[in-house]
Amino acid sequence: MSAATHEFEMVVGLEVHVQLKTRTKAFCSCSAGYGAPPNENTCPVCLALPGTLPVLNEQAVRLALRAASALGCTLNERSVFARKNYFYPDLPKGFQISQYDKPLAERGKLEIWGANGGTQAIGITRVHLEEDSGKSVHDRYPGVTAIDLNRAGVPLIEIVSEPDLRSPFEAGEYLRELKLLLEYVDVSDANMEEGSLRVDANVSARRRGERTLGTKTEVKNMNSISGVQQALDIEYRRQCAVLAAGGRVEQQTMLWDAAKQEVRPARSKEGSHDYRYFPEPDLLPLVIPKEFLDATRSQMRELPRAKRARFKGDYGIDDSAPGVSDSGRGASDAELLTATRERAHYFEAVVQAQKHGDPKAAANWMITELLAWANANGARVSDSKVTPALLAQLTDLVHEGALSHTAAKKVFAVLSASGGDPRAIAEREGLIQERDAGALARWVDEVLAENPAEAARYLGGEAKLQGVLVGLVMKKSKGRADPKQVNQLLSGRVSRGGG
Repeated sequence: MSAATHEFEMVVGLEVHVQLKTRTKAFCSCSAGYGAPPNENTCPVCLALPGTLPVLNEQAVRLALRAASALGCTLNERSVFARKNYFYPDLPKGFQISQYDKPLAERGKLEIWGANGGTQAIGITRVHLEEDSGKSVHDRYPGVTAIDLNRAGVPLIEIVSEPDLRSPFEAGEYLRELKLLLEYVDVSDANMEEGSLRVDANVSARRRGERTLGTKTEVKNMNSISGVQQALDIEYRRQCAVLAAGGRVEQQTMLWDAAKQEVRPARSKEGSHDYRYFPEPDLLPLVIPKEFLDATRSQMRELPRAKRARFKGDYGIDDSAPGVSDSGRGASDAELLTATRERAHYFEAVVQAQKHGDPKAAANWMITELLAWANANGARVSDSKVTPALLAQLTDLVHEGALSHTAAKKVFAVLSASGGDPRAIAEREGLIQERDAGALARWVDEVLAENPAEAARYLGGEAKLQGVLVGLVMKKSKGRADPKQVNQLLSGRVSRGGG
């Protein structure tokens, strides 16, 4: 970090645009699906042909309320749609139906891990409903821009944070936690590559210790969380350099160019007055009965942070923040297990199916083996042939001492490839751990006889050789000997003076 940046503090607020998981658009019955040929999902309403009128999508309202409730917002019984006027080629009406001074929900918060390793609450200013614009395509035909209006009218919510973020790291934590929350409550797939979650970042620099906000710029065109973090870092450094040189930051909209790793000006930044907001005359105010709002709150699913806390309390799974670095941080066990609802459900299904109730073993096997398989195959844990019931059986076999951990990993590999019964596989492969005292004693005798020098040193008191001898017994038994009992047998030989 340069000397100039040390003088200043970064201040960031994020505007996150989230496509709601509806079949149809916000104000017409056209498909809201992704990937159709250009301009196929259009009709007179979303093409803004004269005489057409919007009809509000009820499911979009339900999903928006669910998201706002998950963020702890105040849900307003009365909200008003407004026209946000601006002129882009991909906005057929010449305005966007949105909400302005009377939004759907206000005053929420989202807790994240802060840069100091503790939790901090990021304020949510508002959550409001709006429609998407179309898409300008600049690389389809040489020298011209094509317009695809499939997205025009797709239902969105805009989630506006308070300027509570102080670093690219915190912005990344906020976006990851928000994305996870939206997926948990099933309001959006939050796929940034397909445009289901898009981020505009308002960033400013101010001298450390000051309370007044500096002049902000808005950075657009970021389609990944790492892109947001990189763009914020670069734009903040630019602003610090301008201020340190005695200059003035201009309020403007900036574009992030991921290929060139640069932020460049696009246009002067509009204020709300530039959009000439006024109430949408073709839509009545949205009035939602209090009973419906109460039902929305009461039906809320368990959210990620609450699930992580429960996993710690009920199962002893670590949910503390790992060490934080400038580039990011690792994930705690609880975060890994709750990274999707499907993964958390799998974990609890394993625990419920275990005979011996060993949640930490279930967590370890999921994190070290199952997630490695899923990552290697680009799959979900539920796609594995190792069902929760099978993983529970495998952990029970290890708990009972029937399988060593090494042998269990071999069984897991077979299960991953073809499924089956863990005990039957272990028996077929000769992996069941031998615990018969006579068989173990014979293996120990043979190892001591075959390695007289090491045996004499060990029996003479050189205790560090015990591990070597245990390893030789395990090799002789082809991994079948119970290492705990082998250790006990060797210790007993020492106490009896080698007899």
